[in-house]
Amino acid sequence: MHRMTSVSKQPLSISMRAIGLMSGTSLDGIDIALMETDGADRVRRICGVTDAYPDEFKERLRGALREAVGIADRSARPGSLGAIEQELTERHAQVLLRFMGNLTLQPSSVDLVGFHGQTVLHRPDQGLTVQLGDGVLLSKLTGIDVVYDLRAGDVAAGGQGAPLVPVYHRALAAALPQRPVAFVNIGGVANVTWIGADGHMVAFDTGPGNAMIDDWMSLKAGVGCDTDGATAGSGRVHEDYVAEYLRHSHFSAPAPKSLDRNAFPVELVDPLSLEDGAATLTAFTAAAIARAREHMPAEPLLWVVAGGGRRNRTLMSMLAGRVENAVVPAEAVGLDGDSMEAEAWAYLAVRSYRGYPLTYPGTTGVERPTRGGVLVRVGA
Repeated sequence: MHRMTSVSKQPLSISMRAIGLMSGTSLDGIDIALMETDGADRVRRICGVTDAYPDEFKERLRGALREAVGIADRSARPGSLGAIEQELTERHAQVLLRFMGNLTLQPSSVDLVGFHGQTVLHRPDQGLTVQLGDGVLLSKLTGIDVVYDLRAGDVAAGGQGAPLVPVYHRALAAALPQRPVAFVNIGGVANVTWIGADGHMVAFDTGPGNAMIDDWMSLKAGVGCDTDGATAGSGRVHEDYVAEYLRHSHFSAPAPKSLDRNAFPVELVDPLSLEDGAATLTAFTAAAIARAREHMPAEPLLWVVAGGGRRNRTLMSMLAGRVENAVVPAEAVGLDGDSMEAEAWAYLAVRSYRGYPLTYPGTTGVERPTRGGVLVRVGA
């Protein structure tokens, strides 16, 4: 039997062992990470891996994004969404159990799993965010307590529901000498966390991350991404298209703010060649991140980039050319750019379990620090 409850305040104790599972807005696969944390200042990162989705499942997820467009009730699963949610949850369980097996971990030695699920719709202006992923089923399949549905509480409280990672970025920033520092995650959508010397946070979605580039490459070349940014690197940026994209109301809106994965039409660059389209969309992503400085209290002294986008050399070069100070991959400061968001979901699961806030006025626009998440207990 499983008990499913909203998470309430738990007494502070020693660090917990938690595993984070992240699929998010990208369609690449599942990032998984193990850590020990007290959900506050104590963070011991242990390890993480990525498990790629098969191409045929990626295509069905693309179909799920299309089917989800008309959802008005976040619990609705029209068309094939119910079946995809079950399969997605089963895939997460398989990846989790395999990961634990490789580490010779038993379910009893893991306190919590933080389960993100697959975002298929995000419209906070309508009070709506939808992630596919059945926390009850995941707990049943793995025999571990699960914390999931971490965004909904923030949206219900009037927040943007994203980004949720900033409070983890703040914990990581404690070890860095540079302040202010900006953490940029370039997944399907890109987001930034600005952290000042006093720990003050400003965070928001900057604009597209890899999603538009990936969609362009899929449509025009039949491949899932622009590996290393090679296609973009051989093309020419059409700045008029970049300027057209930047006219979107998102960029002038005050922070905090968030975006749906499909907020910008990739079709705008249809007249361009494969290479020029990739270059222009890559430049748009870089320009959108650079423009985030308009909403920061001060220029970052360092930009730390995580997520798959940091492997795109053309994107990293374009971003470095549009900001004033150093742009480095997470590994350059001793962090793991692949597992950072999965680590964050483990960290957030512990914060949620202990009743600590997940979001703040400066990160999602809620009126006051807000808790969230749903806890599924095994055997209770």
